[in-house]
Amino acid sequence: MISSAFAAAAEHGAAVAHHGPFYTEAHFWVDVAFILVVALAFKPVSRAIAAALDARAAKIKARLDEAHKLREEAQEMLATYQRKQRDAMKEAEEIIAHAKAEAERLAQQAAKDLDASIKRREQMAMDRIAQAEAQAMKEVQNLAVDVAIGAAQKLIGESLSAAQTTSLVDTAIQALPGKLH
Repeated sequence: MISSAFAAAAEHGAAVAHHGPFYTEAHFWVDVAFILVVALAFKPVSRAIAAALDARAAKIKARLDEAHKLREEAQEMLATYQRKQRDAMKEAEEIIAHAKAEAERLAQQAAKDLDASIKRREQMAMDRIAQAEAQAMKEVQNLAVDVAIGAAQKLIGESLSAAQTTSLVDTAIQALPGKLH
């Protein structure tokens, strides 16, 4: 920019005839003023630009640091959740294995209980059968006794006289107190 100003001044000076020394020309002083303004403004403007660029670089660095920090936190959280998921899967597998073992144990216990129940019912049935046999035997014995008594009565009644029958009844009555004690 400065060189273009000098080049423009040189062309202008070449086209225009010189009326005196170069420092008397207005273009010279305009160029000098422009250079002075640019030189004086350069330092604060460059500082402001550098400060703005530094501030922007600091913001970008802060954002990058924050993004890096967030990424690390996200990776830690992901690792934590993956660990928790693995732990949960192990726990679920343990629960399933325990449930299967418990179900198998309960099935075996149920089979044992069923066998015991069947044996108990079979024993009860056998006991009932034995009771029924005993009762039938008793009924048959009672019936046989009744038939024997009836036959004995009939036989005694037909073969004994009235005096013999009275004598047998009296003897049985006298022997009765000895048989009851």
